Amino acid sequence: MTGGIATGKSYVRGRLEKLGVATIDSDALAREVVASGTAGFTEIVHQFGPGVISKSGELDRQKLGAIVFSDPASRRTLEAIVHPLVKRATDAWFASLDPAAHPFAVADIPLLYEVDREKDFDEVIVVAADPDTQVKRVMQRNDLSEVEARKRLSAQLPIDEKIRRADHVIRTNDSLADTDKQVKRVWESLKAAK
Repeated sequence: MTGGIATGKSYVRGRLEKLGVATIDSDALAREVVASGTAGFTEIVHQFGPGVISKSGELDRQKLGAIVFSDPASRRTLEAIVHPLVKRATDAWFASLDPAAHPFAVADIPLLYEVDREKDFDEVIVVAADPDTQVKRVMQRNDLSEVEARKRLSAQLPIDEKIRRADHVIRTNDSLADTDKQVKRVWESLKAAK
């Protein structure tokens, strides 16, 4: 499962979990693989300097975000560190699942297309919202200005392109009840395919 920033992927993942689907959140994995004391943390500090460490000794995500979302080369450097670590953790999670208990599972990977991982999966679900809705959500959720929110949005493949490449699309512009109906339809389709 993928989609743009602030399209509602976490909500959709939660609804799938309520339906009994095993899911994993690569954003959570990305935080784990760069936690203080990990090889990922050490490499990020080596590449970006001690200024990206917070007073608590963890990565200062706001400082690091300000660097990588204003400089594409820095973003690529960060991605080259984090993405392979997240891929290994995701692959290990899938390998740990009992196929009898979990005929299918869902990995929430926001940058699935950007890192060319769609070929690793049988089907792709795209969670989509219109770009203006995404910007508003990012501004509210992350306490960012509109300019900062749009920078983050522009760092990802446009949502229309993700929709074009998807096997399933769940649109989250309308009510949660409408989103829930779409999630159930996708779940039923995936169940029927297994």
